[in-house]
Amino acid sequence: MSQNKIYQEKAHKYIPGGAHTYSRGDDQYPLNAPPVLEKGKGCYVWDVDGNMFLDYGMALRAVTVGYGYEKIARAAINAIYDGNNLTRASKTEVEAAEEMAGLIDEMDMVKFGKNGSTVTSAAVKLARAYTGRKYVARCAQHPFFSYDDWFIGDTLMSSGVPEDTKNLTIQFDFNDIASVERMFSRYPDQISCVILEPATTVEPQYDFLHKLRDLCKKNGTVFILDEMITGFRWDLKGAQHYYGIVPDMCTFGKGMANGFSVAALLGKKEFMNLGGLSHDRERVFLISTTHGAEMCGMAALKETISTYKELNVVGHLWEYGAKLSNGMNGISRELGIEDKFYVEGTAASPNYICKDNSGGTSLEFRTLFSQEMIKNKVLMPWIALSYSHTQKELDITLDAVRKALVVYKKALDEGIGKYLEGRPIKPVFRKFN
Repeated sequence: MSQNKIYQEKAHKYIPGGAHTYSRGDDQYPLNAPPVLEKGKGCYVWDVDGNMFLDYGMALRAVTVGYGYEKIARAAINAIYDGNNLTRASKTEVEAAEEMAGLIDEMDMVKFGKNGSTVTSAAVKLARAYTGRKYVARCAQHPFFSYDDWFIGDTLMSSGVPEDTKNLTIQFDFNDIASVERMFSRYPDQISCVILEPATTVEPQYDFLHKLRDLCKKNGTVFILDEMITGFRWDLKGAQHYYGIVPDMCTFGKGMANGFSVAALLGKKEFMNLGGLSHDRERVFLISTTHGAEMCGMAALKETISTYKELNVVGHLWEYGAKLSNGMNGISRELGIEDKFYVEGTAASPNYICKDNSGGTSLEFRTLFSQEMIKNKVLMPWIALSYSHTQKELDITLDAVRKALVVYKKALDEGIGKYLEGRPIKPVFRKFN
């Protein structure tokens, strides 16, 4: 039995779902995907059997410079030798807080956490405390904000969340300001906050973000932008800087420390100070984590910011992403399947779309494409770019894409059952397994 198989069985024996993130689960990959990875370097990963793959998963988008980038890793290691976690606030976390608050436009204070769910939930709590209101409005088209009840209770996987809690989250539609106006009319003076990503594969149109901010201000509602994916990609200062919009609070995570466990809630002082000691209002138990400002993560964050500035990482992501998107779309056009497979979204964060003969988005065809890419030693569950992706990797990728899309075209012509090996991937949010 291969080591891959042994470790896959161990993973499911000891870990519910076989991994600590749902999007790392077996049901999110074709059957030929490497089940357990042992290490990564640059933009390559190795499974337990020693097979090497060019990676576009990049630790669920958390690694933007490259796996094991020495300057960032060395900064983290040195912080570990300084004690890593001290009895009072560390010099390193104070410096990291000062740097982040100075980096993001018009944000005064920061609270660090270890994952995105912690800081988005903290933002919601602050908004409720500040406004005295209970309802949370979240964008319906944006897939994930937190594993906490306020969000999960509003999804298909709401088991374990009380009905009363589920009813406190309401939805609006991205780029549809009329849906926001209807929401405020239906819940006058009751909505504590609006939370959304500034962009996904769909960018804001018709000044949507600015109109949304103005409606929030008019209705006394806190305006929160979740920059887990857009931050450190669209711009070092976030997509909010790229689009010229200033929220009341914002959250960052993936990419900000090149894979180290760092997330951040930033906001204006009038909101953030409620979680502090210098006010006379009722105290807010905001975020209190033993490891939230662990020195290795804070040092990695500081060095990541320095590396971004030194190497122009954001510029590289946009340039490489444009070449990759154009190359993949060009191959699809050559094969005459450009309406069935194409890449969309911004160059900094492209997204590939897989459709069947009916023109509907297809998980079966997405699985087939991923399956064929893996056969050519490219792991592309989605497209997450890093500074370590260079011209060499672009050439490897486009060669694999061409081979994969030749099979894709055959499957369109002859039926996918002839080419898909095993079951298709499944959506994370579903009622039953």
